[in-house]
Amino acid sequence: MTKLEARMTNSGPKLAADCIILVGGKVLLIRRRNEPVGWALPGGFVEYGETVEDAVRREMKEETGLDLDQLRQFHVYSDPGRDKRGHTVSVVFVAQGVGHPEAGDDADRYRLIDLNNIPEADLVFDHAQILEDFRESSANG
Repeated sequence: MTKLEARMTNSGPKLAADCIILVGGKVLLIRRRNEPVGWALPGGFVEYGETVEDAVRREMKEETGLDLDQLRQFHVYSDPGRDKRGHTVSVVFVAQGVGHPEAGDDADRYRLIDLNNIPEADLVFDHAQILEDFRESSANG
């Protein structure tokens, strides 16, 4: 299939919002219940009529029970192969988590990790790369 044929038969990439949530100096990861199963940054798809900022706040509340403080956009990840389910573009945010984390919705459980010890082999999608990019940007001020 050519790129043009793919464009004609596809509605385009899906839009997602993910978040690097900082809790006590560590990053919160969730264990996904659904395929692909594994550890990931919390996040999900933006609903029609919703801003990415509203989507990230909704998804974080559903999956982690946390509210977000000091929310800021970090980076956009758009490699067509980043999600084996299909072309997904993710707007990644960074925020301080407010409250006590609880796994919910699509999250089976959660854990907090140190940015200097990213469990690359355990992470799904391109989330190891996202965390490495964040670690490097944090180190460079």
